[in-house]
Amino acid sequence: MKNVMIMKLGEGMVDSPLLLNHVRGDALPNFTSESSRVLNRIEVGAECADEDLAFEKAGPREKIFFNPAEMRVAIVTCGGLCPGLNNVIRSLVLELYHNYGVRDICGIPYGYQGMGESPLKPWTALTPQNVDGIDRQGGSVLGCSRGTPSVERIVDFLSGQKIDVLFTIGGDGTQRGALEISREARRRGLKIGVVGVPKTIDNDVLYVDRSFGVTTAIDRARGVLDAAHAEARSYPNGVALVKLMGRDAGFIAAGATLASQQVNFVLIPELPFKVDGEGGFLVFLKERILKRRHALIVVAEGAGQDLLVGNREVDASGNVLHKDIGLFLKERIAVYFSGENIPISLKYIDPSYYIRSVAANTDDSKLCDLYARHAVHAAMSGRTDMIVSLRRQFVHVPMEMATASRQRISLDSDMWRSVLSSTGQPANFG
Repeated sequence: MKNVMIMKLGEGMVDSPLLLNHVRGDALPNFTSESSRVLNRIEVGAECADEDLAFEKAGPREKIFFNPAEMRVAIVTCGGLCPGLNNVIRSLVLELYHNYGVRDICGIPYGYQGMGESPLKPWTALTPQNVDGIDRQGGSVLGCSRGTPSVERIVDFLSGQKIDVLFTIGGDGTQRGALEISREARRRGLKIGVVGVPKTIDNDVLYVDRSFGVTTAIDRARGVLDAAHAEARSYPNGVALVKLMGRDAGFIAAGATLASQQVNFVLIPELPFKVDGEGGFLVFLKERILKRRHALIVVAEGAGQDLLVGNREVDASGNVLHKDIGLFLKERIAVYFSGENIPISLKYIDPSYYIRSVAANTDDSKLCDLYARHAVHAAMSGRTDMIVSLRRQFVHVPMEMATASRQRISLDSDMWRSVLSSTGQPANFG
């Protein structure tokens, strides 16, 4: 077993203001011991490629690094929108303000761009009063953006504004940037803590069982699929094609499929597929139409990119901009059935921006609160270069590990086996 080590700014020498103790079974919750670990694997007796890792257990420590009355904290939300951003902001502020006594909390506008040479607007002072009710709103009250000024410029900003802790709410690109910020601060000898909260609607951050917003996205996507199914079955040879988010991982597509139980085909980035010819997707779709007279297809945005020609561009965050697999399939389906002299009624639906911009549902609201409060505990204890993660329990994961690659659906997993059972589609096309 290998203990995963987390970077610290220094040892905690300040008594925590939290009213907790180490006594089990009394009326007070407990501090988390510095020696508490959570195993990465719980399965026994099976071959596993993963190293047997032990992560630090997240939670409040008895000794903290910062003096709450003298510190300044900044919060930034980066990348695309995701349900729950405002919930995390609110809970960060409430934990810092009410439980630790931090009074100087600021929100950075429009992601990392808010720390550039010419920010679009000044930062926002965050208090319990002005974050009241924001958890009922979609989007981010701070605003988001992709791309980033130079890391040197950001650290200049943090140093000039005397920021002690920066909370970065974002996906793997955001956390890679956060790691560079932390390293530059350390190179300059600055004691600035950088703690990440993993935000990705695609659920693709490594060593994170579930990031916030995913359940809400699946919930909303299920509603779309149910409506698409009604469209398909209401017309002779009705075909509904729904494109869902999922740049490199098909978790939303698979999750919504299992929630809906009406989907007949799911195409995800993890599984290459052939469109034409024997064993191709269109042959199986034709069989479905001739047999059942309707079909519901789900495709993740990153699926089938090898089928699309053209130059590959990147966005401001360095992510490859995928070609539109949804429109590609829509055209190929129409042409194929026309050539087969089979009339169809084809509906194409892309609800991506509707799904990601809504407020968090009940389950995600609870998860956001837990992520935020654990992030505060980690930061106050002097930890840095890390994200908070849900790994059956909340743990600390080094940013370098979390951003080494992206989490994807295992085609050997229970989830994917259930998807195949639910849809009845073949294990592969071609």
